Amino acid sequence: MVHANPVLPRTGIGVDVHAFAPADDPQPLWLGGLLWEGEQGLSGHSDGDCVAHAAADALFSACGIGDLGTHFGTDRPEFAGASGVTLLGEAARIVRAAGFEIGNVAVQFVANRPKFGPRREESQRVLSEAAGAPVSVTATTSDGLGFTGRGEGISAVATALVYAVPAGSEGGAE
Repeated sequence: MVHANPVLPRTGIGVDVHAFAPADDPQPLWLGGLLWEGEQGLSGHSDGDCVAHAAADALFSACGIGDLGTHFGTDRPEFAGASGVTLLGEAARIVRAAGFEIGNVAVQFVANRPKFGPRREESQRVLSEAAGAPVSVTATTSDGLGFTGRGEGISAVATALVYAVPAGSEGGAE
């Protein structure tokens, strides 16, 4: 009797941190794929959306195919100012082209603001659409500790679950 090899999931971790933009160079706040009107934005090569960036990094980590800098680094001028949603969508495309399918991505960000709860479902919908897989987002504060507690920036940590698509199967590499 021949037993098929089981499809084993792979997990990855992504971390992204951005400082708030200085007052003399204000930026819009993009976080979790959403524009937050009236909020101080983040500095960065792209839009500074650390939630979307951490999600993309977790996908790359799970597949062992580099990281955010490998694919969208500051040496790539075409990604200057790019949307985090665009980068997450491109990361998902790269992951699938490498022969993987995405199970899910979970992201938690640490910040004093913005108040995320009222827009959580909207953010999850936008990010899930970009990734072509479920993306959940949670938020917390650091109780006044560290740079996030002092209101100097936002950090995010993500985990991703992917699995290799057997050769000849549909839904994997494009």
